[in-house]
Amino acid sequence: MSDQIAEQAVEFRRDYNVLRDEIGKVIVGQLEVVDGVLTCLFCGGNALLEGVPGLGKTMLIRTLSEALSLKFSRIQFTPDLMPADVIGTNMVMEDAKGRRYFEFQRGPIFGNIILADEINRATPKTQSALLEAMQERSVTVAGIIHQLDLPFFVLATQNPIEMEGTYPLPEAQVDRFLFKLIVRTPPLDELKTILDRTTAAEEPQASPVLDGPAALKYQRLVRDVVVAPHVQDYAARIVLATHPESEYAIDVTNKYVRYGGSPRAAQTLILAGKVAALLDERYNVSFEDIRRAVLPAMRHRLILNFEGEAEGIITDEVLEQILSEVPTAVTV
Repeated sequence: MSDQIAEQAVEFRRDYNVLRDEIGKVIVGQLEVVDGVLTCLFCGGNALLEGVPGLGKTMLIRTLSEALSLKFSRIQFTPDLMPADVIGTNMVMEDAKGRRYFEFQRGPIFGNIILADEINRATPKTQSALLEAMQERSVTVAGIIHQLDLPFFVLATQNPIEMEGTYPLPEAQVDRFLFKLIVRTPPLDELKTILDRTTAAEEPQASPVLDGPAALKYQRLVRDVVVAPHVQDYAARIVLATHPESEYAIDVTNKYVRYGGSPRAAQTLILAGKVAALLDERYNVSFEDIRRAVLPAMRHRLILNFEGEAEGIITDEVLEQILSEVPTAVTV
């Protein structure tokens, strides 16, 4: 490993902790969610935050945007939102001589951090407007491809309990989220701290501590972390264990799962493991790095069958069983 990479790794840990502390000035607790969002940022991926109303999902994303010197766009998803309201549209313009021409008016998707608030309230047609942006970092309008500025990532929120006026996310879109993070109700001590911060005369605010070029530099650094073949093999076997009838599938998979994780799931495990390794002052991914990433990286990528739905099984239970049964090494 070169001295330059080692120096960048030290800078990465320092800036990561500074950014984390800056978010902590506003957001109380939720450390697992904050770390998950930051992992998505430095992996160059998107994040889906799920939780009941009032837990600070939108506040967390807004605070992150305040701590980063990046362009922030918020899109409030509603049933009447149209694709053009997201990506933009060609408008008829007129020059000084009265000649008409088309000019592309950019939509709110042209930003660096995109808050897709209550994403499951929009129709599938509108949700699909995000697909190209989330994967290819571009949008196509009238046959012309418009590149998005980097870094770019979508942070979406959804409410798991309110079903009226909502539309399930298309599986192709769900798979484009690097992590699905569950925002949980805070315990008593954290709730009291929230009350202290939000009911006083002045509310805390985050200040910019990281810019776009630095974020892109760290995204490249993450990909320089080494993954040993046996660790990569373990990540691949975990993903294959989620596929029923696979030679690596376990009993609970064959009983309750209809479809397993995609190759994107394996890519996510490796990238998230690289971030964890850097934060732990290591330059190679361990088995434990992979294991820690499994739930947020794969809970949204498993589709249960009828029996699993009928028995109230959740994907986290399946994944935890897989982690307990899939060995780190294959005996020959």
